[in-house]
Amino acid sequence: MIPAETITKIQDALRIEEVIGDFVSLTRRGASYMACCPFHNEKTPSFVVTPSKGIFKCFGCGESGTAVSFLMKHENMSFVEAMKYLGRKYHIEVKEKEETAEELAQRQRTESLMIANEFAANYYAEQLKSGEGRNIGFAYFKSRGLEEDTIRRYGLGWSPSDRYAILREAAAKGHKEEYLVECGGLVKLDDGKVYDRFHDRVVFPIHSVSGRVIAFSCRTLHADNKAKYVNSPTTPLYVKEKALFGIYFAKSEMAKQKKCFLVEGNLDVISMHQKGILNTVASCGTALTSGQVQIIKRFVGENGTVTVMYDGDGAGIKAAVKAIKLILQEGLNVRLVLLPGGQDPDDFCRKNSLEQVQAFIAENEQDFISYRTSLLSQQAADDPIRRADLINEIADTIACIPDPVKQSVYIQECARKFAIGEDILRSRVGTAIQQMRLEEKKLRERQRSGSTGVPSDGAPLPPYPDDPSAYTGDFSSYDGSTSIAPDADRPSRRTAPKRMDKQVVAERSLLSYVLKYGRDLMHFPVTSHLYRPGEEPYSVFEFIDGCLVGDGIGFSDPASKRCYDAYGALFDAGEPQDVIQKRLMEGSDREVAALAEQLIIDRYALTMEALLSSMTSHQTLLVKYVPEELIKYNIVLLQKKRNELIKELNGTEGQQQKLEEIAQIADKIKKLKEEIKNLN
Repeated sequence: MIPAETITKIQDALRIEEVIGDFVSLTRRGASYMACCPFHNEKTPSFVVTPSKGIFKCFGCGESGTAVSFLMKHENMSFVEAMKYLGRKYHIEVKEKEETAEELAQRQRTESLMIANEFAANYYAEQLKSGEGRNIGFAYFKSRGLEEDTIRRYGLGWSPSDRYAILREAAAKGHKEEYLVECGGLVKLDDGKVYDRFHDRVVFPIHSVSGRVIAFSCRTLHADNKAKYVNSPTTPLYVKEKALFGIYFAKSEMAKQKKCFLVEGNLDVISMHQKGILNTVASCGTALTSGQVQIIKRFVGENGTVTVMYDGDGAGIKAAVKAIKLILQEGLNVRLVLLPGGQDPDDFCRKNSLEQVQAFIAENEQDFISYRTSLLSQQAADDPIRRADLINEIADTIACIPDPVKQSVYIQECARKFAIGEDILRSRVGTAIQQMRLEEKKLRERQRSGSTGVPSDGAPLPPYPDDPSAYTGDFSSYDGSTSIAPDADRPSRRTAPKRMDKQVVAERSLLSYVLKYGRDLMHFPVTSHLYRPGEEPYSVFEFIDGCLVGDGIGFSDPASKRCYDAYGALFDAGEPQDVIQKRLMEGSDREVAALAEQLIIDRYALTMEALLSSMTSHQTLLVKYVPEELIKYNIVLLQKKRNELIKELNGTEGQQQKLEEIAQIADKIKKLKEEIKNLN
């Protein structure tokens, strides 16, 4: 584990907008920053970073947290890994102390996989320095016009034709083959034999957004080899549908220019970068996916542009047409460039200077309608059926545009270019939109039917609030009009979430007031029975703590108790409220940190009650709701006692128990009922 003083140093040094800005393109909005959420697919930015509070929140999916939790969620880092990352970023030495066995095992497993990939990347790069790798791999890269600095920068390498060479090197340096197999570099056959998946190929490492080597894309140099490229399979570190080749080297320029060039091949990316066009990426051995477009959108922003520069052959044109729809669906602007003579970007960059490449792109970039118009004139000029099909395809593509203004402009442009009625096109676009919505609805229904939110018998489940402070229901379940019965345990359903105990809900509701407003003073009006003439006003924490201690009550939920006690210790030490919040949300006790995040960061959209509350002064809210929450908490405790007595009373049925004992229990139940009624 990392010492507390080191964690404190990192917490004091980090700036959340700098940390998240390494992974998401942020746009300043007043005192905050906004972006499209990296945790779900959205077209309008709802992801907000607030530096003054050190938190982020998405108002679309509800994801929220601190800089540390962002790294843990977005980059799948452990807490220790996130702290080490921040330590390196802010030049703070991080030394660990003893960890639990589980934490140590999990961290070591992840680190072992990363080390295995790093070893493989270094091994392949080293092979270019001599022998077969120098004569074949290095010579190939040089023949493609790559400079030595470029080869080094991108970690290019060579996998020897001896398929067991890396295995021997790994054994000599103490690397376990199981990690290399799990990372996808080695293949293990049914008979137990293990060999290099990428043997006799040049190697292109694939980096994550943060610059880690997560996979490899390897090309054969033999014309008779059926598989031109062999890429890493899906692993715990690499999902190809959510990775882009070159993204680590391109992200800064993409964010600066609000533009991205999308190409097909690894060499296309590297040649463009070497030429000076750094905002270039490619999909990793797969057709473009929505996940990859979302990564691009994070850096180019909501109104960013993607210029597709696929090969000019038939396959490239077909792939470009498919890519257009995905890009438009994300609300991005899309442009296309067809290179002359069927060249790919690699060929074009090697034959032209930077100025020539930039000039050609500027002169030949076109929107997708102009692009499809040129195809129409080439492929279907004299074929009315083919012409109609192409116009319908364009209309279906326009339907993917979420912005109604842009959609209308494209309809007008398409109608003008094809000399077709605007109303006819609008009708076709409307039909396509309806069809898409129908398909989305069916997809949601399928997901809902297989999700954890719907039980197998189809009966609706009651809402379980994520934020106990949002619970506004009546805690009393007995008003005298029905027979007394204990709170029955809900039948367990494998697909249903576990219902939170009422006492835990009430405790966390109190805790939320402590975490949000603990140092705020409560000025009770002179008309209140809580007003104490001549006494200093209570802080929220002192008021709640005094009530709990005075009644001899302690928190039953372990996480809530640890969080409450940690707050109390920092409160007594004189730490300001915002510092206490930051310490708790970024602390090493991740259960407490998650609970603090949940209770401190509002998770709910504006409701009518919140709107009315916003019209009331902060002081009025505190003196009204803090005592009310304490009353609700007492109701829950009384209900718990009542239910225990009811169970005890029900257990006497059929027993020869004294009538006096039964009467005493019934009398206690009656008194508790009256207390609950009065408190309600």
